[in-house]
Amino acid sequence: MGIISKMRKQKAVYWSPSSYDGFGRPVMSTAVQITCRWEDVHEQFLDKEGQEQTSSSRVYVSQDVELGGYLWLGDISGKPSDPLQDNNSWEIRKFENLPNLKATEFLKTAMV
Repeated sequence: MGIISKMRKQKAVYWSPSSYDGFGRPVMSTAVQITCRWEDVHEQFLDKEGQEQTSSSRVYVSQDVELGGYLWLGDISGKPSDPLQDNNSWEIRKFENLPNLKATEFLKTAMV
């Protein structure tokens, strides 16, 4: 187990976008528990349209996540019923996947 795997000690709940309703609002899939390291930092980044954005947090996650999905810091047993209506659930606005030098582990980073 490398340092990348060891650094993820917190729990988060992840909802991936599954479809859109009749009004164009995203419908989220079933929530899953993932491990992460959640850092509350404001950082400049470019979104998928190339526009400069500021993050609320940088989250190192244990699996690939999709843009438009949502993350919530905490155990799945206390998760909100609707991440779109919860002030502590954050939309994933950027995702990066960086391999280590041997490409045996990946640093998966979500910007929310």
